Amino acid sequence: MPTISRDEVAHLARLARLAVTDAELDTFAGQLDVILESVASVTEVAADDIPPTSHAVPLTNVFRDDLPRPVLTPRQALAGAPAEEDGRFRVPRILGEQA
Repeated sequence: MPTISRDEVAHLARLARLAVTDAELDTFAGQLDVILESVASVTEVAADDIPPTSHAVPLTNVFRDDLPRPVLTPRQALAGAPAEEDGRFRVPRILGEQA
C-alpha cells in the first residue's frame, strides 16, 4: 500500500506551482513512496540506547597553537614586488573613480 497517493502528489505539485503531467504524477508518487519508506525504516532502526552522534568517528583539533613567529619586514615583503609606491604594493586600478 503506497504511503503517498497520486492525489497527494498532485496537491503538492499545485502548492509548489509545478506543472506535472499524469505520467509524472504516477512516477513521482512511486518515487516519493520509496523515499518515505526509507525514512520510516531509519526510524525503526534507531534505538533509545544508542546515543545520537554528529560524526561516525571522533574529531580532533588539527590546528596548531597560535604562537608568534618571525615575520617579514616591509622592505623584505616589497623586495619581490613588480612595483611599489609609498611602502605599499602598486597594482593597476580596476575600479572607476566612483568607487
